[in-house]
Amino acid sequence: MKTKTLACLMIAGMALGGCPLDAKYSVGGTVVGLAGSGLVLEDNAGDSYSVTGNGAFTFSTGVKNNDAYSVTVSTQPSNPTQTCTVRNGTGTIDKAEITNVIVVCTQPGQFAYVANQLSNDISAYVIDSSTGELTPVAGSPFTSSGTTPAALTVDPNKAYLYVANNSSATLSSYSIDSSSGALTATSLSVATGNEPDAVAMDPAGRYLFVANFGDNTVSVYSVGTDAALTAVTGSPFAVEVGPSSLQVDPFGNYLYVTNFSSADISVLAIDATTGTLTSVAGSPFAAGTDPVSITIDPTGAFAYVANEGGASISEYSVNSSTGALTAVSGSPLSTTSDPLALAADPEGRFLYAANVTANNSFSSYSITPTSGVLAVASTVASGGTLPVSLAVDPSGLYLYSANQNSNTVSVFAIDTANGSLTAAPGSPIAAENQPRAIAID
Repeated sequence: MKTKTLACLMIAGMALGGCPLDAKYSVGGTVVGLAGSGLVLEDNAGDSYSVTGNGAFTFSTGVKNNDAYSVTVSTQPSNPTQTCTVRNGTGTIDKAEITNVIVVCTQPGQFAYVANQLSNDISAYVIDSSTGELTPVAGSPFTSSGTTPAALTVDPNKAYLYVANNSSATLSSYSIDSSSGALTATSLSVATGNEPDAVAMDPAGRYLFVANFGDNTVSVYSVGTDAALTAVTGSPFAVEVGPSSLQVDPFGNYLYVTNFSSADISVLAIDATTGTLTSVAGSPFAAGTDPVSITIDPTGAFAYVANEGGASISEYSVNSSTGALTAVSGSPLSTTSDPLALAADPEGRFLYAANVTANNSFSSYSITPTSGVLAVASTVASGGTLPVSLAVDPSGLYLYSANQNSNTVSVFAIDTANGSLTAAPGSPIAAENQPRAIAID
């Protein structure tokens, strides 16, 4: 809703009059993950907007140029109870509509999905919200529509699961039954680059990214109706050598890529309109030996990289304006064993690392809020062999791990006071052959 048109701007610039000088610009964005009812947003504590579903929203009252806007949650949804968080919600109008506010709604995870690369299938589990325990979904495992499923992600609205298939160089999609967690393969499989090894989605669910380890590129797809994927102009985009993991910052502005073989991190700006990627100034940024996993804390202030070959975790502060990374004091942090996977809790207080080689353990680290420096909190046995992928439940109460060499999934309860871990009842639970990745719905 642009009330100040280009023609009006031209006339006003020629001082011919006839145009209102107090014209206003609209403020809006996208709601994702909403399952409950009653969500109410406010702009500048005055203009209310009742949200009835996922998708685009725009406040009815515009904001003058040079005036501030501030989008907040006035009423959280219920039935089910959810927590909705606003991102990109504050700023000052600069002669343009605001369309990039993101409202992300979460609740405790309902289902867990595991990609089993050698049995070419996907295990699905129901999550017990009171204990974190996993129970296989009826019909699980579900046959993969590609070969060697190696990575997966759930879309922000929890309607679709996307799976990168390493050997067939394809990206598959599955619809998720919201009641049972069962998967149904769609017919929308698309080609990727060579050896796709990681997959990620922007927080608004607009674009899907795939790291192609075999040809040093990242494929980008726009996400359409019913999970339809279309390669964006210019895709795939070149990165450095051996891209192995991906992370989008919480605001959807930058994509971070760990490059295993060149020991660095590519940082790429995401064009919100087209999805195209552009390297930021200073990219790539140095990492340790064999960087294999990256995570960004939920505030977007800090990034952490697991250096498998270097037995260390690199710690960075993130420049929110440019996406650039700066190593924090004391980085990299030496670890007791080669870290292979990382995950942060939803509040950004703790970081978890899966340690491989002989240890097969999980380490908990507290995150210093002001600097991002990590401090070891505790270490426990993982309960499985070769933990290769970690996921934290959106509630922050449980940590899950896919254990590749023991064909199991571990479940640990998280102590929210100190970040320590305790094995949940029934952990570990059986998966299929070589579970490689895990995602929580």
